Amino acid sequence: MAKFVPDVKTQRWIVVAPWRLVRPDEHKGKDKKPECPFCCGNEHLTPPEIMRVGEGYKDCQGWQIRVVPNKFPITDIHEVIIHSPDHVHDIEDLELTQVSAILTAYRSRYQAHINDGQVLIFCNHGEHAGASLDHPHSQLVVIPRQISLDALVREPVLNVVDDNNFFITYCPEFSQWPYEVWITPKKEGTIYAENSDEEIKDLAVILQRTLKRLNIKYLQPETTKIHSTTPFAYNFYIHHAKDWFIRIIPRLVHRAGFELGTGLNVNVIDPTEAAEELKKITV
Repeated sequence: MAKFVPDVKTQRWIVVAPWRLVRPDEHKGKDKKPECPFCCGNEHLTPPEIMRVGEGYKDCQGWQIRVVPNKFPITDIHEVIIHSPDHVHDIEDLELTQVSAILTAYRSRYQAHINDGQVLIFCNHGEHAGASLDHPHSQLVVIPRQISLDALVREPVLNVVDDNNFFITYCPEFSQWPYEVWITPKKEGTIYAENSDEEIKDLAVILQRTLKRLNIKYLQPETTKIHSTTPFAYNFYIHHAKDWFIRIIPRLVHRAGFELGTGLNVNVIDPTEAAEELKKITV
């Protein structure tokens, strides 16, 4: 079981999970890559699936999305949501119907665990973002309710980049990372599990559009000066509580001694300028 250890003065917690050390990493030993456990035909390499979208029998081919337990969990409930059979293309490149299906799977798994604790869904895209396997996937973890999470709450909507019927994309004034983008619903007081099918379709459009913009910005010469041409990488997560939002963090910079020693983050791009630059990108 996961071990939660508190700091008695600050009430911050850490999770002790030493078995994470032995999880596979495709970025080590690149001369001989192991079989990808998330690809079609390798279903036997994962724990038995919890859920699938698509045809076929459990733990066999034919799926469009698979959900399996994480073999190297951080918490006692830790699932992997495999985005598609495609080993290369992720949300920014998949068909929009597939993106909607992924977001619907998020909703289904959130609803399945809503009474188990605090549900956090997150995605690590690329080696620089902490992904140990290249095949596009997201993860769901459940944290006990008694654990206080040092999490941000919804920021005021400023520096708008995009919007549609139900959602707004913006760069908060509080942005801690260059070109950090948030997607927030126009409706307040809800959790992610309460999204309707219509809202999820709208979210798929604006999420994909946002990631496409960030990918284009990532490759522009003025941006490569910041990240030294490392492959496009980002993290996003869905806020676990009411007034939910999606926070997207492009991984252009590393955190160093100043940030670690003070808890202060240095953002080298003004959020107002970031929003204006992203808004000008046509996708």
